[in-house]
Amino acid sequence: MAENKGKRLAGYVPDYVVFDLETTGTSWINDAIIEISAIRINGKRVKETFSTLVNPGRAIPCGATAVNGITDEMVADAPRIQEALPEFLAFIGNETLVGHNIQSFDLKFVYQAAEQFLGRTVQNDYIDTLYMARRCLPQLAHHRLTDLAAYFRISSEGAHRALNDCQMNWQCYEKMGELLAEVKIEICPRCGGELVQRKGRFGAFWGCGNYPSCRFTKNI
Repeated sequence: MAENKGKRLAGYVPDYVVFDLETTGTSWINDAIIEISAIRINGKRVKETFSTLVNPGRAIPCGATAVNGITDEMVADAPRIQEALPEFLAFIGNETLVGHNIQSFDLKFVYQAAEQFLGRTVQNDYIDTLYMARRCLPQLAHHRLTDLAAYFRISSEGAHRALNDCQMNWQCYEKMGELLAEVKIEICPRCGGELVQRKGRFGAFWGCGNYPSCRFTKNI
């Protein structure tokens, strides 16, 4: 998988696209996307939405259907990923992406599909609200999206369908954006990522969380 991807940002941005996928399983190598949804946010308001089912060209496992409710019948007439992905990429443009656990999950599916079917990379910077939640809400035992929604008293009805999860995550992200003012985060001045404390030969120092793509360091 290509390395010239976007960087994970640590702060809050007011204009962004929140997105979510549903898939046939958890492996970005062996599984396939079956739903893509996204919401464009400008100044805390929803400006535009995108949502499509995707025909994976294979049977959807019962385990996946049990989680997201998407069946083979529902995707039978849906576009293949070769058609759906370009529309999604056109929708997001160069906007910062926001999503929950997207660094380890959703983005890997997107990167893989873009490289395999379109021969291109996706370079949008992104904010993963899982990392944001761990910073803003360390008191929570778990930081699943539904846990955040429960904490902020946001409805989680329809969870695990992509557009519903986008709506939920948008509201949680805005709430956590308000909390960030109370959380001390060292921001990398070079790429906007989070600086993390590391230890080297000469003691502790701040290093960028986007290493090795960003090698910024500074003394503590």
